[in-house]
Amino acid sequence: QVQLVESGGGLVQAGGSLRLSCAASGSTVSISTMSWYRQAPGKQRELVARIFSGGSTTYADSVKGRFTISRDNAKNTVDLQMNSLKPEDTAVYYCKTVVVGHMYWGQGTQVTVSS
Repeated sequence: QVQLVESGGGLVQAGGSLRLSCAASGSTVSISTMSWYRQAPGKQRELVARIFSGGSTTYADSVKGRFTISRDNAKNTVDLQMNSLKPEDTAVYYCKTVVVGHMYWGQGTQVTVSS
């Protein structure tokens, strides 16, 4: 079992920055890949960024150059630094991992970007 808890969401003006953090607990030794997803009202949940155990990363085209995902394996955390935020980045952001074929999600944190 793995528990994921996100923090760091909030309200920010367009062009501003926020840093999200996801803390994992439980069977964290089995965690390899960790991801950030987001879901805007009326839209499907989409992948924002992913970081693999070796540190390599992938990003959605819409956030490349603006968002940075990072992890601290010692602390079992994964962060998402979001810069140059746009109103279209408004969504609930979720942390996700898969362990032994089981998918785990956090409860989500709201990010609202005002124009």
